[in-house]
Amino acid sequence: MRINAFSDVCLRVIMLLCAAPESVTFTSRVVAAEVDTPYNHVAKALLRLRELGLVEAIRGRSGGVRVSPLGREVTVGALLRQLDTRTDLAACDSPDGPCPLLSGCGLRAALRRARDAFYRELDDLVIASLPHGKPAGPVLVELGLLR
Repeated sequence: MRINAFSDVCLRVIMLLCAAPESVTFTSRVVAAEVDTPYNHVAKALLRLRELGLVEAIRGRSGGVRVSPLGREVTVGALLRQLDTRTDLAACDSPDGPCPLLSGCGLRAALRRARDAFYRELDDLVIASLPHGKPAGPVLVELGLLR
């Protein structure tokens, strides 16, 4: 199984936010720099994570984004299920019409079971538990959080 690029960015972003102390907020530009991803991709990821209730946006001069309490409890499997918009893993339908083997094919069902098993395997993995130790990125050093 492979996750799509958007899911990868979302996982990077929430892992970064989980690694920081709860009181620390980041601007979206800082998040983009820290996860080494273009700003527009990070902005879309932050918007989706906020829609899911995993990230909070704080307005004002010292505002930014931080992980929500729900974001500290979410599992990799639960998040990836929310982000996966594909209905089928195999391209059984194409612009030229459906696959001629579609009516007697068991591939779709097998791939669906494999995807479900993939997510189940990740259901016990809480995202907040993934970052180990203190993050050593330049932003946290500048903020004086690492000494």
